[in-house]
This record gives sequence, C-alpha cells and structure tokens, in this order.
Amino acid sequence: MTPALEPLRRIAAYAICRNSSDEVLLVRASPRSGTPGAWSLPGGAVDHGENPNDTVVRETAAETGLSVAVAELVDVHADMRSLPNRGVTIHTDRLIYRVTVRGGGLIDRVGQPTDLARWVNLAEAATLPLRPFTAAALGLPTASVDLRPDEPPEFPSFYAYPGPDGLHRAQRFAAYAVASDTDGRILLTRIAEGYPGAGRWHLPGGGTDYGEQPGNALIRELAEETGQQGRLVELLGVASHRDAASLGPEGYPIDWHGVRAFYRVEVDPAGVPKVHDIGGSTCEARWFDRSELTELELTEVTTEALAAARAGV
Repeated sequence: MTPALEPLRRIAAYAICRNSSDEVLLVRASPRSGTPGAWSLPGGAVDHGENPNDTVVRETAAETGLSVAVAELVDVHADMRSLPNRGVTIHTDRLIYRVTVRGGGLIDRVGQPTDLARWVNLAEAATLPLRPFTAAALGLPTASVDLRPDEPPEFPSFYAYPGPDGLHRAQRFAAYAVASDTDGRILLTRIAEGYPGAGRWHLPGGGTDYGEQPGNALIRELAEETGQQGRLVELLGVASHRDAASLGPEGYPIDWHGVRAFYRVEVDPAGVPKVHDIGGSTCEARWFDRSELTELELTEVTTEALAAARAGV
C-alpha cells in the first residue's frame, strides 16, 4: 500500500518531434525530478492562463534548445503517479502534440528537472526507462518507472486557491462532446442560472474526476446531463480560455482558466434528452438541427468545437 499523500492536479503539454532520420526527441529527468533517470517527451506544466500550444513550444525550447512549431494535437491522456519523497500524488492531464523543428541546437542543462536532450531511434528508445505516457505516445511497451497510488484519492472536482494577486485562481481540465445523431442533429445543453454563461447553449460534458480518463469522463457527463449514451469517434481539439474574474455560485470572483478537450460523439439510438444531474450547471438539454445553430447564443468553446467538427467532415 502506498502511504497517504497529498493529492495534486495539473495540466501539461508535450511534444512528439522527429527528425529526418525518424529519430524522436527525448529528455532525461535529472536527480532534481521525481523520477531521476527516466526519459520522456519534452514538455511540462501549463501555466495559469497559458494556451497549451504555447506551453509545448516554451517547454521544448527550455528543455532541448530547439524552437518548434505545433503541427497538430495527437492525443489527450490522464495518469496518476505517487511521489512519496515529496509527500504527494499527482494527477496529470497530458496533451500530446506533433511538432516540427524551426531551428536551434540541442543543449544539456545543469541543476534543472531535465539534464539531457537526445535524438533517439525507436529501437533505442525501447531500451530506455521511459515514462509510461511517453511509451504509450510512441507505441512502445508501457514502462513501469512511475509509482501509482492504489486507488484515486479524494479530491474536489472544483478547487480554487489564492493567487499572487490575492484573487482566487482555478485551473480545470474538462471534456466535451460534439454529439450528433443519425439525422445529423446536434445535442446541446443550457447553462443554469448562477453559473458563468447562464442561459447560453453549451456542449454536454464537464470536468474530469481525479484519476479519470477524458473519454470516460465525457461519456459519464453525457449520460448525467442529457440521458444519452454515446460512442467516442475522435478527438477534435483542445480549447483554452481564461476569464480573469469569473463569477459563479461561489459568490466571489475567480481567475478561471479552463482547458477543454472536445470530441466527436455519435448517439444511436437518440432519445428525448433529460437532465439527470438536477441542481447542477445544466438546466436543459435539446437536439437541434444544424440550421438552428446560427440562431442560438453559444458559449465560446461550443462555437470553437462546432467549427472544428465542420472542418473535420
């Protein structure tokens, strides 16, 4: 049994970068890190209010000396690991991007969380102690260099903490569905009074629980908010929005940063939507013909996700 550790959550972004020889860029964790000697994709934590696209560029430059450009989002994955020497268990929502090199040269670092950056072919990478998320992203056998907790610890779905300016801050990862039925209708939910964006139409979905994968969270939220059962089809993208003084049921302003993965979901058979999570942020759910969407007041992430879904058709 792992000891009782303080639970933490974070969002991070990582780069899959290959050169002309089809070698992949990896970095080694230094003795300052939680897993010394382990190798992983370059990347790191998303700062409050930062777009994950910017995070992966910034972190790759800092850890490797290379300037990169984001090509596409590849995957979103969540995992937990325990660090008994630090007294914490961390849930990380990891955004994996494919990137290309614009310039720069590899550097080694002293006294930093990563100390080496190298181009490695896949055969060599398979012999290294890889972080599990890195092995999975490269299609290699999953390593076991991370210590996992026996079960997810208790952690609130919403957590705000005092920021350096005295205003409370909250960074939340969520998963949402662009859900359609066999007739091409789109399923939307309406935000309840007392919540940011009240009255606007929104995608079904919500915040992921500690230890929960985004896809599993999405299917759960879809059933709770609309009574529909869906099938995950594809990851469409990630939206990052910050509201520097969001006001919700807490009754005080919060510097809010939401990072939201959105997926294409098919619902078959489609039923009459019914909100099961009574008293929450959703007050209504309805199917809409696509021609009706232009008449609705939509949330920002809904507009962005619908545009991505149309582009992917």
